Amino acid sequence: MNLHEYQGKEILNSFGVRIQRGIVAQSPQEAVAAAKQLTDETGTGWHVIKAQVHAGGRGKGGGVKLAKNLKEVEEIAGQIIGMNLVTPQTSAEGKRVHQVLIAEDVYYPGESETSEFYMSVLLNRGTGRNMIMYSTEGGMDIETVAEETPHLIFTEEIDPAVGLMPFQARRVAFNLGLSGTAFKEMTKFVTALYTAYVKSDSSLFEINPVLKTSDNKIMAVDAKVTIDDNALYRHKDYTDLRDLREENPIEVEAKEVGLNYVDLDGNVGCMVNGAGLAMATMDLIKQAGGEPANFLDVGGTADAARVEAAFKIILKDPNVKAILINIFGGIVRCDRVAQGVIDAYKNMGTINVPIIVRLQGTNADIAKELIDNSGLDVMSATEFQEAADKVQQVLS
Repeated sequence: MNLHEYQGKEILNSFGVRIQRGIVAQSPQEAVAAAKQLTDETGTGWHVIKAQVHAGGRGKGGGVKLAKNLKEVEEIAGQIIGMNLVTPQTSAEGKRVHQVLIAEDVYYPGESETSEFYMSVLLNRGTGRNMIMYSTEGGMDIETVAEETPHLIFTEEIDPAVGLMPFQARRVAFNLGLSGTAFKEMTKFVTALYTAYVKSDSSLFEINPVLKTSDNKIMAVDAKVTIDDNALYRHKDYTDLRDLREENPIEVEAKEVGLNYVDLDGNVGCMVNGAGLAMATMDLIKQAGGEPANFLDVGGTADAARVEAAFKIILKDPNVKAILINIFGGIVRCDRVAQGVIDAYKNMGTINVPIIVRLQGTNADIAKELIDNSGLDVMSATEFQEAADKVQQVLS
């Protein structure tokens, strides 16, 4: 579950991570009120207006701007709220901005120069350990840094048996070139950040930039946080942070009816039981000259109601030109799935795209007979290659 910047910062702050303070506003008038309140609380004279969408690169799309007075706060907030923000991480249509974060200016003059760093905490799937990735090149796309100056990216892997050790936090501060007060502040920041990552059951914390202020404070100026959906039962309060406006509406609907669905850009809808078989089916579709329009795992109980719900979800995509149903009858009998497909088809009336049903496993022969004798415009198959050939046939 992805969070907005302001939500991620609230979680960080609750674990003692210093953040750039801010207040959310949903209108230009609220933005002005937020700016006044922020000035009273922090003393900041300038304000940063940040679009709150689930996408990086907001500044490049005009979603992050500096306001030097209240008039500019109102004008900029009015420009950003309601805009379709296009960034390198959005589609060509962009994402509609419903709210902005009015944040304090933390780049004030002082005894030393400000410095920006990159830092993230995530799981290294290769080693099975959590990892802190960091760089002196904050404020830039980490992909660009990795490509052009990979020697400037450092990693610190954490042994799960002992957690983050003090010497590791000190090594992070040393590799970032810090000393004195800033060095001590960074060790505290890293320790608190890792604690927040573990205790919030997150799968990603990305802070870009982490700022060393001119008075040697270390703080998170941005926050990209992804919570592990599987752990939400331990964090009931985090569930309320989900912003469904930022998610694909078809995926949201699928989740509500208990289907594992991911929307893709292809032309062949997939309905499969089991994640591994679903991935193999997507490969099959590509080999047949098509492109998968979705990943959809109906699970082990592919009854009529579940199949009908899956049909409706798939057919919401106007790009779907065919549907491939690929079921392995292990837990569920193939004849029951076949009957479910027939019942669902009849309940829905006319379906205007070709349907190929491949059933293999328990009672597969009975299932094929049911499909073939149903009188419906459905093609049956029992072998993978046979299904691939029929996909290719309907697409040509």
